Amino acid sequence: MSPVPEIEFVSATPTTVQAFQDSIQFRISYKDGDGDLGDNNDSVQNVFLTDSRNNISYTYRLQELAPSGSKIPIQGFVNIKLKRLGLLDESNNQETATFAIYLKDRAGNSSNTVITSSILITK
Repeated sequence: MSPVPEIEFVSATPTTVQAFQDSIQFRISYKDGDGDLGDNNDSVQNVFLTDSRNNISYTYRLQELAPSGSKIPIQGFVNIKLKRLGLLDESNNQETATFAIYLKDRAGNSSNTVITSSILITK
């Protein structure tokens, strides 16, 4: 297993949301050969989610997934919750968006980027 994190897109739920009201939960799987994914420092951002409609990025912190200082292979699943998504053009009744997601480990290695399935945003 590589020391550079690898991720796969698993799911996005729900697939249709009401603008400014509903949250979306993205689920990804991860593998990391040296276990340095996540950080317990609250100021660190290591999960990146970018909206395809406007290239705005949302950042999150993933807490450490293995004990600090250990060099063990890890794998599992991570859920990322995006609260309330709006319509970019209020004259539209609906828009479709996808999201690009990647992670960074404590060594600064970026994972591959995955693209989510489409999300329909309605008024």
